Amino acid sequence: MTTTTAPTVRHSRAGLAGQLSSLGLERGGVLLVHASMRAVGPVSGGVRAVVGALRDALGPRGTLVVPSFTPENSDTSPHYRSRVRGLSDREREAVRASMPPFDPATSAATSMGRLSETVRLSDGALRSDHPQTSFAALGRLSRRVVAGHRADCHLGEDSPLARLHELRAQVLMLGTGFDTCTAFHLGEYRVPSPPRRNYRCVVRTGGRRQWWEYEDVALDDSDFAVLGEDFARSDGGTAVRTGPVGSSTSRLFALAEAVDFASRWLPSHRAGTDGPARPHGHVPVHG
Repeated sequence: MTTTTAPTVRHSRAGLAGQLSSLGLERGGVLLVHASMRAVGPVSGGVRAVVGALRDALGPRGTLVVPSFTPENSDTSPHYRSRVRGLSDREREAVRASMPPFDPATSAATSMGRLSETVRLSDGALRSDHPQTSFAALGRLSRRVVAGHRADCHLGEDSPLARLHELRAQVLMLGTGFDTCTAFHLGEYRVPSPPRRNYRCVVRTGGRRQWWEYEDVALDDSDFAVLGEDFARSDGGTAVRTGPVGSSTSRLFALAEAVDFASRWLPSHRAGTDGPARPHGHVPVHG
């Protein structure tokens, strides 16, 4: 008996760029992207062609932004807790001792996926300086996006998210769900008296490796999927545009609208906004 396999559709850079434009990506605009290359499917030229398609759709005056977070250099992150679970005290200390200090020029952001890493490593890309939640940007406004990212402000007013809000950026969820929507975190900073917690990570100061502890808003993405679904239903269902990009179903929306919706939604949907935050329920990123 002979079996045959259906041919795999291989997407092209030009085809992806056309789909992005049809979805509503603004030419000359600023775009924050969260991407699943697996959802996009096979592309001629691979992930570089996807980055090329995004830049083609944005045009020569556009700016492409991605998260380039690094939970690997923190011992207060879910990533670390998962890594050391079941280890002895001595083994945990060995893990801590092996953690490299953050370097914006060289620290990989492997947990962010292939597209984010490709953007970070592209010629001309700039990266913000936060040792845990940096962003990388390519394009005309990249310096404005990444400048001034305070080391004790993950995703608040002194972070690229606030600059993206000012620039009226769009957000593209390229085959990903709202549970990965970083923009909602800026809404957490804008609720009254958000809960706070301590974070710790390895940095390099004066050429020396050292641990640094700081306080910031207690980030919690455990309800972002529900928040995102409510946001998508807002304004009569017009807040979010949905359509195909490659093999994925992708979403496009205005970052400012998402943040403003989150800042209204969170106080009424989280029990005890002024109390302790719940632990993270999704991506083990924040330190």
